[in-house]
Amino acid sequence: MKIAIGSDHRGFEVKAKIIEHIKKLGHDAIDCGAHDCSAIDYPDIASAVSEKIVQGDVDRGILICGSGIGMAITANKFPGVRAATCHDDLTAEMSRRHNNVNVMCLSADLLGERLIDRMVDLWINTAFEKGRHQRRVDKISEVERRFSKENL
Repeated sequence: MKIAIGSDHRGFEVKAKIIEHIKKLGHDAIDCGAHDCSAIDYPDIASAVSEKIVQGDVDRGILICGSGIGMAITANKFPGVRAATCHDDLTAEMSRRHNNVNVMCLSADLLGERLIDRMVDLWINTAFEKGRHQRRVDKISEVERRFSKENL
């Protein structure tokens, strides 16, 4: 699996550890920045990762900032991106199982390294259940289509 990963300056160190972990799991990690601890605006990084999802260059994405919230807000502006801020094992697993989330957003300030490793493992290895959940995800996609710029 190809996973684009990005962080702002607050998530830079966490991102490096996640990249290492993803590679140990046998997946490809595409680093979309930040490339150092200099201040950078999270929408720029969320956009870089989300564009790779939309273009089909990667299968999934992981974004890290102070809270994970700003990254999720930005990523969800891109058609076809389903981003969720996850804060524990349950949200990481259920975001995949029920919502087919393709971008996981994490807090660099609130989560420990072992928890993040477990969350990444769960998120990568959990399949989308489809069934009634597919119907719901399809409805989300329909809302996205209905309110796209071309349709307004």
